[in-house]
Amino acid sequence: MTFSTKWKSSKVPRKQRKYQYNAPLHLRRKFMSVHLSSELRKKHGRRAIPVRQGDNVKIVRGQFKGKKGKVERMDHKDLKVYITGQEQAKIDGSKSLIPFTPSNLIIETLNMDDKRRMKTQSSVKEAEKQHGQATPKKA
Repeated sequence: MTFSTKWKSSKVPRKQRKYQYNAPLHLRRKFMSVHLSSELRKKHGRRAIPVRQGDNVKIVRGQFKGKKGKVERMDHKDLKVYITGQEQAKIDGSKSLIPFTPSNLIIETLNMDDKRRMKTQSSVKEAEKQHGQATPKKA
């Protein structure tokens, strides 16, 4: 079935999963959002941001809880993140990276090499400042 751009939301989990599975890859990138650490939340004024290769993350759930590493690659099709240093041994003796779900991670440092990423972060911050100034609090 083709992806519907008209669909907004539903309370039914079946429909939520269907939307997620049929979404095109450029929209699946947004599903790969990871929570920011408390320092980064204050600095950027956001709670979460799509993860990118080169970001330093901390694992907060599961067997590898508390371990840190750099994002090596992401799989947008399966919605998984692979972290350097987090490997498992296979039966033949070789090692493979362990896939992590983005919801089980926290970004500790952002990879700001990309000018476009820096620009979007600053534009979001400026928009929030303008929005806050335009609507004064009522007593």
